[in-house]
Amino acid sequence: MRIGRMAPLLAVGVTATLVPALAPAQASAAEPLTRFANQQPAWHRCDTSQPAAFQCATIKVPLDYDRPDSKTIKLAISRLKTSVPGKRHGVLLFNPGGPGGEGLDMPFMMKDVLPKKVRERYDLIGFDPRGVGRSTPVTCGLTTTEQNTEHPYKAETFSRDVKWARTVADKCRAKNGDRLPYITTRNTARDMDVIRAVLGEKKISYLGYSYGTYLGAVYAQMFPQRTDRFVLDSAVDPARVWRGMIQVWAEGSEPAFTRWTKWTAQRHRTYKLGDTPAKVKKTFWDLIARADRTPINDGGRKLTGDDIRAGLRPAFFSPEYAAEAVVELKKAAGGHATAPGRSSLPDRPQEPRRPTAAAGQTPADNGTAAFWAVVCGDTAAWSHDPEQYRREAIRDKAKYPLYGDFGSNITPCAFWDKPAEQVTAVHNNVGLLTVQNQWDSQTPLVSGLGMHRALTGSRMVYVKGGEGHGVYMGNPRACADRAVNAYLNSGKLPARDVTCKPPVDPGTGVHQRIAPTPRQTPGAPRF
Repeated sequence: MRIGRMAPLLAVGVTATLVPALAPAQASAAEPLTRFANQQPAWHRCDTSQPAAFQCATIKVPLDYDRPDSKTIKLAISRLKTSVPGKRHGVLLFNPGGPGGEGLDMPFMMKDVLPKKVRERYDLIGFDPRGVGRSTPVTCGLTTTEQNTEHPYKAETFSRDVKWARTVADKCRAKNGDRLPYITTRNTARDMDVIRAVLGEKKISYLGYSYGTYLGAVYAQMFPQRTDRFVLDSAVDPARVWRGMIQVWAEGSEPAFTRWTKWTAQRHRTYKLGDTPAKVKKTFWDLIARADRTPINDGGRKLTGDDIRAGLRPAFFSPEYAAEAVVELKKAAGGHATAPGRSSLPDRPQEPRRPTAAAGQTPADNGTAAFWAVVCGDTAAWSHDPEQYRREAIRDKAKYPLYGDFGSNITPCAFWDKPAEQVTAVHNNVGLLTVQNQWDSQTPLVSGLGMHRALTGSRMVYVKGGEGHGVYMGNPRACADRAVNAYLNSGKLPARDVTCKPPVDPGTGVHQRIAPTPRQTPGAPRF
């Protein structure tokens, strides 16, 4: 989602002392914990299509950290040694977002994003979070239809939405048994600390995107003394976990839509959608009404007004893409259908995936199953009253016409079991860096500011006018990238928050526009 909170908690029971630097005399008494820290991974080449230096291994972690002598699960980890002797600072872990995103390939993907000076200071570490990919993956056995979470509220279909939410929850419970309550952010943070100990590091550095920002903030809350150089890019607001973070899409979309109407009206000669913001707005809503009456043939798909609202919501954060899409949809509505297999709606990028050779090892619904496991299992704040979801969806459809009814409709969390522990209260003064675009569709600016407020020791790099979900992308000319690189290289935070402009395209001399990055479909939302 688009591109901030109580004294550090010690986690539950044994967690705070999970893998400290124990003296030998202590080790036997704490053996149920230290045995995880003392693992010797069997490193091997990750894939024949990738360099031999990119290595993978599997370690074990407790399913339930309160019972470390009980069941264990597998955790898939990877490494790419890029540090240089004499310059090495430590390890840099990555998370791509989700929940449900696979991070095993991230060292390989990020090696060309990080500049040489930064690479020389770190060994790059990836991992699939618990329940994801090669890390003992969860599955709910969901059909493609059951994985679709775009449910606009309508009185006549609400009972069907309730049935869908209950079915997903029941299937997840039936398929995962006693594992489901432990697929949580807090336990993933504990897993990160096991990785730290297995690698023999006193501290870890970290780069997390989207949901990965929340994971990083939870780690900093639980293990502040082991938190080194942390970069949180496009941040989740920990005060809104998790229903509020789905609803924030609707809240954040309205100012983006208003900005789009103004931008498009100023370019009426190009797009011919209206020469005033009011006329552009009317053009869009007339298109929605038309599609609701007669679905539009768009590249072989029949799109209703609801389909268009959901599909275009992220595009409005990048006005040029939205304007072009609306123009094409208008043509399609007039009988000029796009070519088969092509859509006027923006492409919906997938979460980073491993090479296809490994794809069969992961259940088809794994990303969706892991998403709901975390989102529903992290917190008890979800209502179990379907009528509350109905009331909020009706309210928010009026308040946020573009997406309010989608964002507030019922989810499987309404029928989830009680979480194993309370949500993490993130509020600390650990020094770290947050990075945020102004116009981010998945973690809107209000979300990034919430994270920044919660982390009172943080500094924010804010890209005013920046578009797209994810800021740090390896552009050496970009102000934000330079700030991140300086921090990762030196460990010194800026003296104050930094405001940047979007990077300039050297070919045109204008600020670059980033393609909108909506969530993967079908499947669960992606932060």
